[in-house]
Parts: sequence; structure tokens; C-alpha cells
Amino acid sequence: MDGTAVFTTARPTSTSALPTDLVAAIQALKQELNAVILAHYYQDPDIQDIADYIGDSLGLSRQAASTDAAVIVFAGVHFMAETAKILNPHKLVLLPDLDAGCSLADSCPPADFAAFKAAHPGHLVISYINCTADIKAMSDIICTSSNAVQIVNQIPTDQPIIFAPDQNLGRYVMAETGRDLVLWQGSCMVHENFSEKKMVQLHMEHPEAEILAHPECEPSVLRHADYIGSTTALLNYCQKSDRSSFIVATEPGIIHQMQKQAPHKQFIPAPPMGSCACNECPHMRLNTLEKIYWAMKRRSPEITMAAELQQAALKPIQRMLDMSH
Repeated sequence: MDGTAVFTTARPTSTSALPTDLVAAIQALKQELNAVILAHYYQDPDIQDIADYIGDSLGLSRQAASTDAAVIVFAGVHFMAETAKILNPHKLVLLPDLDAGCSLADSCPPADFAAFKAAHPGHLVISYINCTADIKAMSDIICTSSNAVQIVNQIPTDQPIIFAPDQNLGRYVMAETGRDLVLWQGSCMVHENFSEKKMVQLHMEHPEAEILAHPECEPSVLRHADYIGSTTALLNYCQKSDRSSFIVATEPGIIHQMQKQAPHKQFIPAPPMGSCACNECPHMRLNTLEKIYWAMKRRSPEITMAAELQQAALKPIQRMLDMSH
């Protein structure tokens, strides 16, 4: 597909002009621009606290599709901002940091996926939303971790399916639906890095805690989980559960919302394999309040894409929205 999404920017050369009250300045710019700030659960807490809407990929897609704002400021990673632009081709969509990419999206190069698709003729392509606009344009239906099982269950059982790009989510969907899917071998650098051994040890220290896991995690981690679900599903579950402590196997940014909605409960991030903070997404964490301010002030970095790509990528996203209840 010709016309990969383009990011354009004019980076500020100095921080000397930053206002002393960034939150107030961002709120003023939001009014001036008629802007909405959308943020993923994996953003830093200070960004979550100034966002107009916080959600997972499905919720953010729905918000992007329905907003009447003239400007969308996307505090997330670039495939999310791309999706907002696909749904709003005539609106200004800003991404605060151009380097906020996605290891999962990067694991599925368009040329390689085109060859993979050609090698499996007659297959319906369902792609996880964590992919580039080019991959979306080659797909029949987009899904999220919230609705992947629901969408696959709506496909006739005699229809062969390619599922891309996350193999761990694909395996989970296969287990939940009983369907045999052809999986693209991609994965998320954060969710594949949780240590089964360390998590079991942590659970021994907190035997009363329930283990909550995102389906992007490795099967070795998922088999210990008391509950598996999307970020929104995990958030809802911990509020309803009668347990008072949880080990959370997903990007720990979600814990900010968990703690806000259930302040009397304890949330413990599942440990990564190494000693680094590898359970935090380095791409998500590139966004800052300062970068959001500069993006709004300078109307840049902006996401643009060719009309042909936008139109091709819109169809499978719209099918997802139509098939999601």
C-alpha cells in the first residue's frame, strides 16, 4: 500500500519559554484550539490526570470516532494517533513525541506481511489494532484485546483466519474460541518480559493477591492468572472483586487508575525478568506534559497520511466498531 503515514514536526529548541503552570497553560490551549486530549492507561499519571478521556485501544477508538473537537491530542503511541487520523481525516491530530512507537507494530513490516498474506490465500485477516496503518489497510477486520474473542466468534467456523501481529493474544483467542488461527509471530516487548519465576515468588509473598494479566503476556504467565483481560477489563475486575490485593501483569501505568478507583486496595506490579523497569513501556513514557504543551502550542507534530491509505485502513476499523457491542 503506497502512502505510509507521515509525521511532521518543528521541535522546540529551548524550554525557557515554558509557562510556570503547565496544566493551566494546557487547559487554556485546549479551549483555544477546541482540542480534546486522549490518553492511554499506560501514560504517566500526570498525563492521565489532565486527559479528557483515558482508555484502552477500543475505548480510545470509539472516542476518536465520536469526538466533535477540531484538534485531537493523542497521548499514546503512533499507531493510536494514526487510528485517530484514519477516523478523522480532516482534523488536526497531534502526537506529542515522534519517537513514541510500538515494538509490536514494528514486529510486522508491511512488505513481509504482504508476502505472508499471499502465502495464505482465502484467509480472512484479523489484525490487532497495535499495528501500522499499512497493516490495517491489508486487513479485513481490526480487533483489540477487549473484543478479539467476540469478533473471532462472529466469523463462520469454516472461514480460515490469519491473526496478526501479536502471537500471544492470538494464542489466547485460539484457547478461548477453539479456533485454529494462522498466527503472525509478533509480540510486545513489555508483555513478553514478565518473569514467571519472579511472579510466582511474589505470589508466595502475597498469597491472598489475585493475579491479573493482559492477554499479550506469554502463556507461561497467563497460566498463573486468576483473571485475563484488556486493560479496561482488568480495571473493572479489580473494582468488583472482593479481594483486597492484586498482582498486575501489564504495563503499570494502569495502576494509577486502579488505585484511584479502589483506593483501599493494594496493587503490585508484576516483576520483569531483569532488574530494569522493563515492565514500563519506554515508548508510552516518552510523552510528557511539556511535550503536550509544545505540541498544542506549535500545532505539531502532526500526523498526515495519503487519502488512499486512510480509506483502505478505515474499512477494517469500521468493521470492528460495527461488530463490537
